[in-house]
Amino acid sequence: MNEAPVVIKKYGNRRLYDSSNSKYVNLDDIAEFIRAGKDVQVVDANNGQDLTRVTLTQIITEDAKQKPTGLPLELLRQLIVASDEVRQEFVMWYLKSAFDTYQKVQDAVQSRLGEVQSALLSPVDMMKQLLSTAPASEPRVEPELEALRKRVAELEARLKKGSRAKRNSRGKRKGKV
Repeated sequence: MNEAPVVIKKYGNRRLYDSSNSKYVNLDDIAEFIRAGKDVQVVDANNGQDLTRVTLTQIITEDAKQKPTGLPLELLRQLIVASDEVRQEFVMWYLKSAFDTYQKVQDAVQSRLGEVQSALLSPVDMMKQLLSTAPASEPRVEPELEALRKRVAELEARLKKGSRAKRNSRGKRKGKV
């Protein structure tokens, strides 16, 4: 069940009012809501127009003022140049795709880190897993080993027969001469 979005009303004097919690908020508060995974919707208090996109862009802009490591300047320039709808849609699609890929990589890294952490926290379990998988590999090795033993035994038997035959043939020659 999804939680209802936090509805923020924006007034003409630029004040933001969280109608869900009945208190005034600022852009940092809205950013915290979003970081906490809450769905936020910002609407104009007078006419109900959705201002969410504009407000989130403003949060990013304010954040870029404090930390100059925001979006690259060339990308920002291209966003401004992309005034026609097709180019703008492409840029937005590209940014969304890049972000989705970034999220997938982050999720994969977190998953692998979790696996490594669990392996480090439970070395006994890891040893049990290694030992439990070892017998499974033995049946494959056992027939090969048995075949090699048989082959060695056959070769030894041939060598013994061959050495007996040589001794017998030497003894017969000495007796005839």
